[in-house]
Amino acid sequence: MNVGGTDRTDRSGQAAAFDAIGGRYDEAFPHKEGQLAAVQRLLSQLRPGARVLDVGCGTGVPTARQLVDAGHQVVGVDLSAGMLELARKQVPEAEFHQADLTTLSAQGPDGLGQFDAVTCFFTLLMLGRAEIPDALRLLRSLLRPDGLLALSMVEADLDDAEIPFLGHTIRVSGFLRDELRQVVRDAGFEITGEETYAYAPASTHAPPEHQLFLNCRRTGQ
Repeated sequence: MNVGGTDRTDRSGQAAAFDAIGGRYDEAFPHKEGQLAAVQRLLSQLRPGARVLDVGCGTGVPTARQLVDAGHQVVGVDLSAGMLELARKQVPEAEFHQADLTTLSAQGPDGLGQFDAVTCFFTLLMLGRAEIPDALRLLRSLLRPDGLLALSMVEADLDDAEIPFLGHTIRVSGFLRDELRQVVRDAGFEITGEETYAYAPASTHAPPEHQLFLNCRRTGQ
């Protein structure tokens, strides 16, 4: 996950939380059926050897691993150095960078180029609501025309709310599903598929959450 903090431009506090959480993240969230299925839908539409950006790649499992195993070129980005250390060990075939989602670009000295697809699973949760439309437009700019986006969010009417998470405190935002759909469309995407999953994390006392998975396509030039 990409992470945020009280000052939305300074995300170092939550990056530190995910550094500390490390491998316990995958232990607490062992079942990722929605995420796996969303990537399978994406894979069915990708050309062989496609270039895919995994935004908020976390430990690299399952998404980067799934994409690499299907023969695609994967670039992963995350703000947490601890998560990236695990990702490099678990998916050595991929390329990983430590970066804040909001600083990514296709051009320039640190530019990543353009991609056939972007995966962004639960990463936008860590931004303030006001940042999310711009973040989606940024992801669109990283896609080639007709490029694909696999996106997930937790359905919640929240903006920069503090929640306990695996012994740490993080701040999250969310939308109800109709509003999320509109935000995604306004950012220049067509929604081509949607699935909802009820999910209860293992080894935590958090109540079940409703996870929304959207498969999208970039529209326009």
